[in-house]
Amino acid sequence: MGKKTWKPGNMLYPVPAVMVSCKRKEESANIITVAWAGTICSDPAMVSISVRPERYSYDIIKDSGEFVINLVTDKLVKSCDWCGVKSGRDHDKFKEMKLHKYKSEFMNAPAIKESPVNIYCKVVKTEKLGSHDMFLAEVVGVTVDEAYMDEKDRFRLDKCGLIAYSHGEYFALGKKLGKFGYSVKKPGSVKKQAKRK
Repeated sequence: MGKKTWKPGNMLYPVPAVMVSCKRKEESANIITVAWAGTICSDPAMVSISVRPERYSYDIIKDSGEFVINLVTDKLVKSCDWCGVKSGRDHDKFKEMKLHKYKSEFMNAPAIKESPVNIYCKVVKTEKLGSHDMFLAEVVGVTVDEAYMDEKDRFRLDKCGLIAYSHGEYFALGKKLGKFGYSVKKPGSVKKQAKRK
């Protein structure tokens, strides 16, 4: 079988579908669902989200200069989808989805308490690109759900039930296939290290 040629398009899937919470002073907080989100730098920790300028949350983020990325689990997937098709101009999304605000020390915008990971972001630059504008932001803090801390005080992100978005559909993440660097580890190296201790 050969290959079929398509016109240029966004086919870099799967991606994380995240719920981004934002707030202007003296106004209610809002949630926007974003599929164009990603890591852009590790030191300093920086992320980006891309938002259409006509979206209600666009001006909130632009004016406030901050937002919170909330990771989505299988239990939150319906809320994630609903917040992506409904507008904050017409709905109080926290109230209608029965989500709770979590106020952190990092910023005015609240996180979503039901999310296992909340990433607090301060906008450092806005890039006008076309259909979307990209907000480049520095991560100023993170909060995690204590329910996913194990007995060794490690956060078990793998136990959260995170979801991925692929070509218009949501999927639960599957089984573990390996971990970073496993392809170059020598057989038995883990056991040898354990014996040395």
